[in-house]
Amino acid sequence: QVQLVESGGGLVQPGGSLRLSCAASGIAFSIYAMAWYRQAPGKQRELVARISSSSSTEYADSVKGRFAISRDNVKNTGYLQMNSLKPEDTAVYYCKAIFHPNNYWGQGTQVTVSA
Repeated sequence: QVQLVESGGGLVQPGGSLRLSCAASGIAFSIYAMAWYRQAPGKQRELVARISSSSSTEYADSVKGRFAISRDNVKNTGYLQMNSLKPEDTAVYYCKAIFHPNNYWGQGTQVTVSA
C-alpha cells in the first residue's frame, strides 16, 4: 500500500520559516520524482516545487529564492524548506510522487502565515 504522509505545517508569523516533510512508503522512492503543490481557499491547486529522481529542481516564480526542495532517498522522505514566509503562502500543502504513469498524493498539511 502506497502512503505519502506530510508533516511540519502550522501557524507562523510573516518572515518566519517552516520545513515540511513527506514520508513515503510502498514505493521505490528513489526512482520517483517528487513535487510539492499548494491549494489556497477558493483557488486551484498549484505547483510549488519539483525535484527529479536525479535531484534536479524547479520552482514556481512566487517561491524562488525563498523555498528549497530536497530529498533523502535513504529515509524515503522529501522536504520543502520554506523561508521568508508571506501571508499569501497560506494554503494546504500536498506532496506528490511521480513515476509515469503512477502518481500518488499525500493528504496535505496546513500552512498558515499570519501575525
